[in-house]
Amino acid sequence: MSDQPPQAAPPPGGPDPSATPPVGPGGAAPTGPQQPQEWVFPPTGGYPAGSGPYGGQPWYPGAPVAYPGQPGAPVAYPGQPVHGWYPPGHGLDPADLLVTPPGAGVNGWFGRCVGAVRRGWRLLLPILLLTQVLPAMVVSMLSLVVDPSAKWEESMAGDPAALPDTFLTDTVVLLSVVLGSALVFGFVQSLGWAAGTWVVTRQAAGQPVSVGAALSYGVRRALGLWGWTLLMSVIIGLGVCLCVIPGIYFAFALSMAGPVYLFERQHPIGRSFRMFHDRLGLLLGRVALVAAAVIVGSGAASMVEGIGTLPFGTTPLESPGTAVGVLVVTLVGAVLALPTHLAQLVGLVVTYAEQRAHEGPVDSARLAGELD
Repeated sequence: MSDQPPQAAPPPGGPDPSATPPVGPGGAAPTGPQQPQEWVFPPTGGYPAGSGPYGGQPWYPGAPVAYPGQPGAPVAYPGQPVHGWYPPGHGLDPADLLVTPPGAGVNGWFGRCVGAVRRGWRLLLPILLLTQVLPAMVVSMLSLVVDPSAKWEESMAGDPAALPDTFLTDTVVLLSVVLGSALVFGFVQSLGWAAGTWVVTRQAAGQPVSVGAALSYGVRRALGLWGWTLLMSVIIGLGVCLCVIPGIYFAFALSMAGPVYLFERQHPIGRSFRMFHDRLGLLLGRVALVAAAVIVGSGAASMVEGIGTLPFGTTPLESPGTAVGVLVVTLVGAVLALPTHLAQLVGLVVTYAEQRAHEGPVDSARLAGELD
């Protein structure tokens, strides 16, 4: 038995005097007042947010995202990267040159389209000139060669109500030449779309590009892209035959099939339909802008070509002078359509990259790697 009186119990909430004191750095006990046992982190006030052991982390998940140019956006000093917090599942860089992050809107998408044109027009114009403009001009010239309009006018002079004597034969020949040349040159056009996509994506990732390397990539992917394009054309054509509106729907729903094939190389039609229905308003708006640019540009080029060929009559190829004139007018019309090809290519690639950003983390470098 000890003669010492029993030790009093510590007051509620106070530190236990028999407990081992905490050890600070170097093995020395810390000096100064200690925090009470009920003290928790983060504090309710008096301390700046982010001053604890996990500085810089938001206290509340789901904090709003601020992109450059918006109120509350993170500011980077010259030469320093922009740091910020992004939505869960989206390890995205708001400064990526190709991928429009969720929430950036039409302005972000349009800015990336313009940036892609500015970076790549020196390479894209020659590629599109060789693979889009020249094939279109050849198809137009072949159509003039087999055009039976002059022959039909002579045959119908006596009886305007009767069909021309060679109507069926001439129609079959015309359709065969036009469709055959379109099929052959469709392969060349697919080569150009693949090459242009390669240039746009690699430039955004800061990787080296050249016309020769782009065309080489286009050759490797042209056959597959051509086959899927033919299938899509059949689907859209059947839709047009069903009161036009289904054809318009199929054209929008299949707008991502080409990029899906080039980047993912599997299930392009199914993936394109799924993208369209998952983000209907977003994709519909982007593709509608691209379609409007294509319709206006191609319509203006066709109008110039049609008006330019009127002075040469219905048989412009019968004399060298009129033949040269028609050739020049056709070339001018095809070149005027060049910006529409550029807008279609860049607009669809940037739209596809934005769709991928809504599905998970992606950036220009990853997309460029998927093309290899």
